[in-house]
Amino acid sequence: MEVNGKDELMQPLLKSSDSVAVNISQPNGLNHNGDKKVKTVMFKIRGIECASCSNSIESMVGKLSGVVSVMVSPLEGQAVVRYIPDLINAKTIKETVKDTGFEVDDFPDQDISVCRLRIKGMACTSCSESVERALLMVEGVKKAVVGLALEEAKVHFDPNVTDSDRIIEAVEDAGFGADLISSGSDVNKVHLKIEGINSPEDLTVIKSSLETLEGVNHVDMDLEGHKVTISYDPDITGPRSLIQCIRDAGSGTHFYQASFYIPPRRRETERQHEIQMYRNQFWWSCLFSVPVFIFSMVLPMLPPYGNWLDYKIHNMLMVGMLLRWILCTPVQFIIGQRFYVGSYHALRRRSANMDVLVALGTNAAYFYSLYIVIKAFTSDTFVGEDFFETSAMLISFILLGKYLEVVAKGKTSDALAKLTDLAPETACLLTLDGDGNVISETEISTQLLQRNDVIKIVPGAKVPVDGVVINGQSHVNESMITGEARPIAKRPGDKVIGGTMNENGCLLVKATHVGPETALSQIVQLVEAAQLARAPVQKLADQISRFFVPTVVLAAFLTWLGWFVLGQAGIFPKSWIPEDMDAFELALQFGISVLVVACPCALGLATPTAVMVATGKGASQGVLIKGGNALEKAHKVNTVVFDKTGTLTVGRPAVVSAKLFPGFSMEELCDMTVAAEVNSEHPMAKAVLEHAKKLRQNHGSPPEHVPDVVDFEVHPGAGVGGKVGDRRVLVGNKRLMRSFNVPIGPEIENYISETEQLARTCVLVAIDGRVAGAFAVTDPVKPEAERVVSYLHSMGISSIMVTGDNWATATAIAKQVGIQKVFAETDPLGKADKIKDLQLKGATVAMVGDGINDSPALVAADVGMAIGAGTDVAIEAADIVLIKNNLEDVITAIDLSRKTIYRIRLNYVWALGYNILGMPIAAGVLFPFTGIRLPPWLAGACMAASSISVVCSSLLLQSYKKPLHFGG
Repeated sequence: MEVNGKDELMQPLLKSSDSVAVNISQPNGLNHNGDKKVKTVMFKIRGIECASCSNSIESMVGKLSGVVSVMVSPLEGQAVVRYIPDLINAKTIKETVKDTGFEVDDFPDQDISVCRLRIKGMACTSCSESVERALLMVEGVKKAVVGLALEEAKVHFDPNVTDSDRIIEAVEDAGFGADLISSGSDVNKVHLKIEGINSPEDLTVIKSSLETLEGVNHVDMDLEGHKVTISYDPDITGPRSLIQCIRDAGSGTHFYQASFYIPPRRRETERQHEIQMYRNQFWWSCLFSVPVFIFSMVLPMLPPYGNWLDYKIHNMLMVGMLLRWILCTPVQFIIGQRFYVGSYHALRRRSANMDVLVALGTNAAYFYSLYIVIKAFTSDTFVGEDFFETSAMLISFILLGKYLEVVAKGKTSDALAKLTDLAPETACLLTLDGDGNVISETEISTQLLQRNDVIKIVPGAKVPVDGVVINGQSHVNESMITGEARPIAKRPGDKVIGGTMNENGCLLVKATHVGPETALSQIVQLVEAAQLARAPVQKLADQISRFFVPTVVLAAFLTWLGWFVLGQAGIFPKSWIPEDMDAFELALQFGISVLVVACPCALGLATPTAVMVATGKGASQGVLIKGGNALEKAHKVNTVVFDKTGTLTVGRPAVVSAKLFPGFSMEELCDMTVAAEVNSEHPMAKAVLEHAKKLRQNHGSPPEHVPDVVDFEVHPGAGVGGKVGDRRVLVGNKRLMRSFNVPIGPEIENYISETEQLARTCVLVAIDGRVAGAFAVTDPVKPEAERVVSYLHSMGISSIMVTGDNWATATAIAKQVGIQKVFAETDPLGKADKIKDLQLKGATVAMVGDGINDSPALVAADVGMAIGAGTDVAIEAADIVLIKNNLEDVITAIDLSRKTIYRIRLNYVWALGYNILGMPIAAGVLFPFTGIRLPPWLAGACMAASSISVVCSSLLLQSYKKPLHFGG
């Protein structure tokens, strides 16, 4: 990644795709440092006919408390209002304008905030849909996305209308638990623990000191814990300045100390808590269920050991029956309480989920068995069989399934967790004097680093933040972020990425991006956003789950009714009914089995678990996929359109061959070329200079000092010239030679024409009026380009080149890499039009580009792929970001997409296969012919197995290997 100037260093490597804040140009006279407490809103007003209209609006709005200034233009019908958000919100300003009798148009959603919530209690897709509906019904919520596998929700809302507390309340009203993970204001936030607090006045002093510090946006004090949370502007201040401010607030006998405080990582602790909860519930359930199973299934088969169970307590009530009832009741109502709670909330929302099916099935078994107990207690002739083991075993198997599912689901985000943990905890901070000499070294927390800090990275240490090398040389292993196995050479001026490993040399690095601005943080944010985005293929599961549960309930009822009516009518022989049952009990078992086996949990997990694993795996391989939509569209790609410069080619001129003409030595040619080109700033001159230096080293040691050039002249569009010692040197094209009457013989002409046919530029070097040699300069093709195009062809994908370059160059490059179809001399909008033409012909197009000029094409394509070393605009416009500047990742992205979609389809086969095969067997289709029936507890085990098999199937994507890898 080349440095393109200071401005570029201030830009994040990857911009947040969720940036929806409205930027409004400030009116003249505003302080450009920006008063953080004052905001500006611009909007259009309809119906302004004259100056008096605008005056009346200005006077009405100006009277509002908190409005700083109002300007209304009667000609443009536009208003600019500056206001203090603590005193008034934009919505009130809008309402006031409407009250004056004018219509407000183009009113921007001021400050769209984003918050992320952890959602608890979701079991299947109907749950995630219910949460989404509940969120969207909250006034002020603009957009809400709920991820079932991630168990998170991302909510975009207007903070003037609602807040995160109200959003959490809405989720809880829908019957789910919700915790705030982060809000939009968390972007640059630091948590500090303060020591030396003796009274509330101390906290007031510290708070006022912090609030007066430039760059501090908000201070939140925790009085009990003596903790403070500060949100700040990283361009103005940073954590260390804030700690120093707290120290400086102390005076006299009051000394304050602040230390970095890291709030516990809730995500991991919650996951562990959930795993522990299911494990404990399963063990408690087993404690009661196993004896029930032994008393009902095992001991009766082992006389005389089970004879005591048949001892009658009162009338026909036996010891075994009473014990089964006592042991089953806590399983049904205490351990199984979660199913009742889930069912209540689902039915209150007028939807049905897994909890409804489980509650129906277990209640049917339990209450029928209770009826048997009461009947046996009151009758001295009644003979009946209870199903307590069905209810208890069913709950135990479902809890085991949920436990294994939660454990497996935790592994789906392993790749992302590994990325998050890449950054080191500490860094070595250097203090430099005015001459750049090191005064001191301090080891501090990485979280306390600020922009422009100079840090020392020793061999074997990790780079803590993004920055630029200012001193030293080394090789840095970037494989953990880019997937590129070969260490990259780093020298002064080169960028380094936080989380990468310094291999051999010591580097001094100036921090350019810290905290959430680092490439690592943004990769994690991008992947987390992608994991929440719902793939279109998931719509199938959502549609099925909507009508699936009511259908299953109906099927279960019809199964029970069918078997019961047929049994009562004597249509099937009595021998079919087991000895210890009657027709009603047999029918009830079939009905409960249908209810339980057909649960659609696995269906809801089929897509999100695969998308989670794939996006995490892609990120660790250097391919950032922005969500399920991009993942799904990429598998359909049959045409890849490549930009040329910086995509198929390296993007920098380089010399590919040199020619020496008779009468001169190679040393002479190189020395004269280096002397003449050393003062030129042209990229082509730099390429020639670099090559000439290397050639000179190969032909003996170069002179210690480069001779000075006298009378140095630049000839725009032609080359340079000057005197080196007593010799006249010209370096440039044929036009420069002719203007100085340098003869060009047939041999030279032939070399020039051969070079130009290969789309190379010929740079001639003349010494004392004779051509001494020539250099062929080109923008070299990336070494992997030809193999990538060839591999794409083998995948059934055609490759096309679209470039703004001339036809001759474009055709030569296309021929070199094996591309048949070329569109040259095309402007940025023309590139987008070419893609639309291909789409009209039925092609699914992926566009691969790196520059701002590729953005319209990246957006127009079905799948836009931006080379990661390209511009921020291209990365913003793309669906897939290839972090490395390597074309092999185009194949990785498409191949990973194909493998993921195949895995999702396989998951659907698993999920629906269990239901389609399981339901008829549970309904007793095989029973008349084979005597095989599926007891309810076994149906529960099958249902749990279907969810686990789907998650494990998705986890197999963790073993994904790139189809194409280059050793060089």
